[in-house]
Amino acid sequence: MAIAIKYDREKDGAPRVIAKGMRLKAEKIKELAKQAGVPFMKNTTLAAALYRVDVGQEIPEELYDAVAEVLNFVYALQQEQGKK
Repeated sequence: MAIAIKYDREKDGAPRVIAKGMRLKAEKIKELAKQAGVPFMKNTTLAAALYRVDVGQEIPEELYDAVAEVLNFVYALQQEQGKK
């Protein structure tokens, strides 16, 4: 299972699910992320919860803390790599 989220601090009220998939589709999402240099991490519990969110929808409020941890991880990686 793979879930892709997007969040623009200046434009979005909350992160959005932009792609999700199981098996082959999940592998394709991971492959595309890797090719684009987008960081990814494994969190099966969070992925299962986010899988219930429709593509294009904001994540539910009860998942804010868990998703914030992921975003903090990504932002830290980007800072280490000198990216915005």
